Amino acid sequence: MAFDNFNGGNKNFPPREMVKGNWKCSECAKEITELPFAPAPDRPIYCKDCWGKKRAERFSR
Repeated sequence: MAFDNFNGGNKNFPPREMVKGNWKCSECAKEITELPFAPAPDRPIYCKDCWGKKRAERFSR
């Protein structure tokens, strides 16, 4: 899964440089091939869908 033009929708900044690799989402195990950051080995990573759900949960409190 690729995060296309993952710059938060802000047109004032250029698109973020993507880090290519092979990872699995920590929540659903979906394959991830690009991230907008270099993942830390001791932290979970999430696909776009799971990240969106986690953000929604966090901000609905």
